[in-house]
Formats: sequence, structure tokens, C-alpha cells
Amino acid sequence: MVLGGVGAPVGDGGLHGRDCSVGRMARIDLNADLGEEVTDDAGLLAVVTSANVACGYHAGTPAIMRAVCEQAADRGVAVGAQVSYADRANFGRVPRDVPFEVLREQVADQVGTLAAIARECGTEVRYLKAHGALYHRVQADEEQAAAVLAGSEPLPVLGMPGALLTRAREAGRGVFHEGFPDRGYTADGRLVPRSEPGALVEAEADIVVQALALAGTVHSLCLHGDSPGAVRHATAVRGALGEAGWEIRPFV
Repeated sequence: MVLGGVGAPVGDGGLHGRDCSVGRMARIDLNADLGEEVTDDAGLLAVVTSANVACGYHAGTPAIMRAVCEQAADRGVAVGAQVSYADRANFGRVPRDVPFEVLREQVADQVGTLAAIARECGTEVRYLKAHGALYHRVQADEEQAAAVLAGSEPLPVLGMPGALLTRAREAGRGVFHEGFPDRGYTADGRLVPRSEPGALVEAEADIVVQALALAGTVHSLCLHGDSPGAVRHATAVRGALGEAGWEIRPFV
């Protein structure tokens, strides 16, 4: 079964963060990781409502960040900082043991770089999302979660339940949950590691079915752009959600 045990966010107090009611209105956000040099940024920006922009540490350059921010501003797409370990060689997908102060400064540098570019493009960085190995590490690692928050305050945080979102909520920050239509889930609601069978959901019909199942349990659906047919799949998901009565808009 694609969804595993997913029926609602696991732990972290459910969907009770600040300014993040789900179910009161039938609305959902679609986000994608952009500016990673492996995606059709323009194609996805025509579909999604939030853009997680790579800030140069795992992918991206100032020129690419600027291009994404300009298009996002034109389309009314919310811009978020997608922060990562400093590891372009491995696309930020290898866990790192980074000291608190170093990680805090790295996150602050990434957010600051994107924020300056976004302002020049007539928009702003409105939220934070971790990438790759850091995304998964801060679900359980309290120290690294604290470092990411310290380097990004006071931005709202997008992610899955765990240490990062718990600490963000305790600090009074906006907390928003996301689900993954194109990823497999374990029985406890985590993502199947990419190294294991079932990590990716590849058939468009299955992606759409999972998107519809997740829509009532999260604030945003992440549509990966580094897979074949990414824009087509994203378009199919958006169309199915619209037909099901969901209002598609940024979560922030």
C-alpha cells in the first residue's frame, strides 16, 4: 500500500500550529523544490503555489535564485528558503555531523542570501524548509533542529512532524505540515528511504490518488521536480484537487 499508515500527521500535536487550520476550509497548497538545476522551474511555477528555492549549499546559484524569485513574484507564488548541509557533491542527501554554531551560521547565510535576492525581485522569503538529509535529521536531532531554527528565525517552518516542528511551535513560530504524493510511506508515517524499494511513487494515477488522500491531513503537498514527467504529474494533481473542490493557494 502506497500510503502505509498515513491518515494524519504523526505526533507533534497534529494540525494545531499557529495560523494553520486544515479542514475548516477546503484549501491546500502545492509546493516544489526549485532552483536545483535539475528541474523545469518555469513549468512547475505554473502549477505550484509555493516554491522551496535552493539557496546554493546543495544546488543553485544567485542567478538561478533570481530567475525563480522573479517568476514566483510574477505568478504570486510564495517563496521559501530550502536550506541544506553544505554538500553540493552529494546534493545534500548525506547526513553530516555539523556543530551547532556552524550549522546555525550556514542556515543564516542561506536564508540571508535568498532574502536579499527575493527583495530585489519584489517578493520575500516567507517560510523555511530543510532539504534532503537535513530534512530527515532535524525530525529527530534536537541540537540540529535548534540550530536550523536559530539560523532562520522568525520564519514559519514547513515539514513533517518531529523535533524541528515541535521546537518551532514552542517558540511561537508558524508550523505547517506537508505530505508527499510521489513518495512511499512507512507504517509509522515516515518516508521510505530513497535507498529502499517503494521509496518513489512513479505512476501518475497512484500519485493523484495519494495526493487526494493526503489533502485533508496536511497544509501542503510537495511535488518533486527531479523525476520524469514531474510537470505533467503536478498538473494532474492540481487538476484532480480542483475537481474535488479544493481551493489551491499558498499556505502562508
